[in-house]
Amino acid sequence: MRVFPGEEKRDFSHMFSLVRFAVILTASLGLLAGCTELPNDVGVRPHRSIAAQTRAASHHPVFARWQDDPSAKGEAKIVVNLTTQQAFFYRGGVLIGRTNISSGRRDFETPPGKYRVTQKDLHHVSSQYGQYVNRAGSVLMHDVDRDRDECPRGAHFVGASMPYFLRFTEGYGMHAGFVPRYRASHGCIRMPPIMAKHFFEAAEVGTRVEVIEPPAIVQQ
Repeated sequence: MRVFPGEEKRDFSHMFSLVRFAVILTASLGLLAGCTELPNDVGVRPHRSIAAQTRAASHHPVFARWQDDPSAKGEAKIVVNLTTQQAFFYRGGVLIGRTNISSGRRDFETPPGKYRVTQKDLHHVSSQYGQYVNRAGSVLMHDVDRDRDECPRGAHFVGASMPYFLRFTEGYGMHAGFVPRYRASHGCIRMPPIMAKHFFEAAEVGTRVEVIEPPAIVQQ
């Protein structure tokens, strides 16, 4: 067959376009097939960490319920279940509140035991964990542990805010904070802000606190 000048080049270009289209189509089908497994920001920003993935879901407590019963009389009691990461508020044996929590992570485990509220502090600030900030107010170091992290020259320590703080033993308490779906704190019990407020307002110094860690139930 006779090939006219330039025709061979056009044939090659046409073949290259077909191959390119086939590659793009295959890749697109692959993405569509796996779309349920990919975050919607792939290719836009680095893949999100586990904490970031749970942040949006944690803004609203999935387990939270507060229904104070005016007729409920008797001693108040808070029960914290470390296994299920849940907390319950009872008055006179009547359950009036419950919430999801985040307790101490590995090496910072919240200690099980029977305690009582020893301090209430609406605007508590940590003396151990926080940030190092310079004179201009810029944060130089996040997630600081004063026993571990040396303060940079010219900086000062700003403790982490722990609103609605209920201390139940030395070094441990419950307060409002970020509540992911796993143990994440330095030992304190974090609650969603609205639930921390309810627990704080309903508890008094002397309120019983029971922190338990029963064996996990394996679903068959």
